Amino acid sequence: MKVKVDGWRSHIVFSSAHFIPDYERCGRLHGHSYAIHASVDGEADEMGIVVDFGELKRAMKKIADELDHHMLIPEKGGLEISVHQGEVEVVFDRKRYIFPEEDCKLLPINSSSAESLASYVLARIIEEIDIPANVNMIEVGVDEGFGQGAWVSKKLR
Repeated sequence: MKVKVDGWRSHIVFSSAHFIPDYERCGRLHGHSYAIHASVDGEADEMGIVVDFGELKRAMKKIADELDHHMLIPEKGGLEISVHQGEVEVVFDRKRYIFPEEDCKLLPINSSSAESLASYVLARIIEEIDIPANVNMIEVGVDEGFGQGAWVSKKLR
């Protein structure tokens, strides 16, 4: 059995800025209105429930709130990043950016692409909720606008 949470309809959304330096089209600083979605596959328990929708949505909303209105900066993607005196300096190739530290979210990912963000959000959801033993797989999608996004799944059992 599969249960789903649609981030657009459940208002699990965030707006953030980013850039993908090695990708010409997305190499310029820009932003998106994102939505987080989830799909959980498993057997219904004795009460007929696969996963508590409320708990799942709370975790998804918490993650969206953490990312909302921040500059998303991947820590593992070959960018030179330094944090000092309340500022984050990011250097790549011939570009140099300086952002207020409080406006940035440094993420343990290689890129701020929808694909990498989906993997990050999946890992965070797994950290945030106690996944019941009846759940076999969890999938997470991150849209960067209506109709375009990336999904990632993790088999749990």
